[in-house]
Amino acid sequence: MDRGFYIILAAQFLSALADNALFIAALALLKSQAAPAWHQSMLLWCFTISYVVLAPFAGSFADSMHKGRAMMLCNGIKLAGCVGMLVGLPPILAYAIVGFGAAAYSPAKYGIITEYLPHDKLVAANGWLEGATVSAIIFGTVIGGLITGPSMAAWLAKSTLLQGLSAPMFALIVLACIYLAAAWVNLYVPKLNVTLKPIHFSPSFLIKEFWECVVKLWRDPQGQLSLAVTTLFWGAGATMRLVVINWAIIWLGFNLEQATRLVAIVAFGTAAGAVIAGRYIPLKQAFRVLPAGVAMGMMVVSMLFVYDVRLAGVQMFIVGAMAGFFVVPLNAMLQHRGFMLMGAGHSIAVQNFNENLGILVMVGAHALLVKYFSSPLSDNMHGEALSYFSSLGGIPPMYTIIIGFGTLLMVTMLIIMHRYRRGLAAGKMQD
Repeated sequence: MDRGFYIILAAQFLSALADNALFIAALALLKSQAAPAWHQSMLLWCFTISYVVLAPFAGSFADSMHKGRAMMLCNGIKLAGCVGMLVGLPPILAYAIVGFGAAAYSPAKYGIITEYLPHDKLVAANGWLEGATVSAIIFGTVIGGLITGPSMAAWLAKSTLLQGLSAPMFALIVLACIYLAAAWVNLYVPKLNVTLKPIHFSPSFLIKEFWECVVKLWRDPQGQLSLAVTTLFWGAGATMRLVVINWAIIWLGFNLEQATRLVAIVAFGTAAGAVIAGRYIPLKQAFRVLPAGVAMGMMVVSMLFVYDVRLAGVQMFIVGAMAGFFVVPLNAMLQHRGFMLMGAGHSIAVQNFNENLGILVMVGAHALLVKYFSSPLSDNMHGEALSYFSSLGGIPPMYTIIIGFGTLLMVTMLIIMHRYRRGLAAGKMQD
C-alpha cells in the first residue's frame, strides 16, 4: 500500500470517529434537554434510513466527480449537521443531516478503493478499511463518552475561559473541528484518471437506473452470493450489539457500562479477523471463508451455556474475529463485481441499500420480540438492570432471540454454501 491509500484511510478514520462520537454527544444533549426516551432510539433510525432512501442518488453523485471531492463535500454536510446541533437545531433532525452526508460519503470512500487499487489488493485494502472503521467506532464511542461525561463537566465548571459551557456543547465544538480536519485530509486524496459519469437530475431516471443496478448485481452469480452474505452480516451485526448487551446483563449480571465493554471486545475481534483475512485470503478464494459464518452462528447459540465472565470475553472476541474474517473477502468480491458491472459508486450504493435494509429489518424484528414477548421484571435485579429493562418494558426472551438468531445465521450460511457449490459445478463460479 502506498501513501495515497493511507491518506484515504486517514480521511475515513477521522470522519467515522466524528460520526460515532457525535452519536454519544447527541444522546447527552437529548438527556440534558430532558427529551422523551424514544428520541434516543430515533437518533440511530434517522441516521440509518438515509442509506436506504438516498441509495438511488448516492451512487450517481459519487460517480459524477472525483471521489476525494465527493468525500470533502459529504464531510461538509456532516459538519453542517454538527453545527446545526450546536446552534439549537433539534438533535434528531441535525443527526439526520449527518446521516444524509454519511450515506452520500459511503459510495465515494469505498468506490475510490476499487478505482485506486488492482483487484488482487482489494481484500487487504478492505481489511485495513474495516479495521480503521472499527477502530473509529471504538475510539469515537470512548472519546464521545469522555468529552460529554461528568469529568468534562467538572473541568468546564472550573475553567475561566469555558465556564458556562455545557459538556455536550463543548463536545460539539470539538467534533466540528474533527470534521474540518477530515475535510482538510480529503484535499490530499489522489485524483484518479477515471471516466466520470454525468449526474442526471431526474429522480425517476435515477430510481430506474438504480433499480436496474440492483437487479444486475443480484442476478450476477458471484455478486448475488457476496451481497447476500454482506446484507446478512450487517443486519446481524447491528442486532448482535443489542443481543450481547441484554445477554451480559441477564446471564453475567453486568451493569450497562460493563455490558458495552463486551460489545467493544466483539469490535476488536472483528478488526483482528479483518486484518487476518486481508493478509491471508486472496480475492479469488473469497468464497472459501463461508464456513466461518456457520461457525459464528454456532458460537452465538453457545452463548446460552456461558456464565463465566472470562470465557464470555474470549467467546465475544472469537465471534467478532469470525465475523471480520468471513465478511472482508466477500465485501472485496462484491466491490470488484460491482465495479466491473456498473461502476464503483453505483455498486456501493446498491450494497448500502441492501445492507441497511437488512439492519432495519433485523433490528425491527428484535424490537418486536422485545415488545411483545418480554417477561415480567424481577425484584432480584440490581438497580441499574431494573431501570434498563423497565425502559424496554420487561426482560427480553433471550432463549428465543439467541437460538433464533444463531440458527438464522447457520441456516442462511449453509444455503449460501450450497448455492456456491452448485455454481462451481455449473461453471458459474470461480474457485
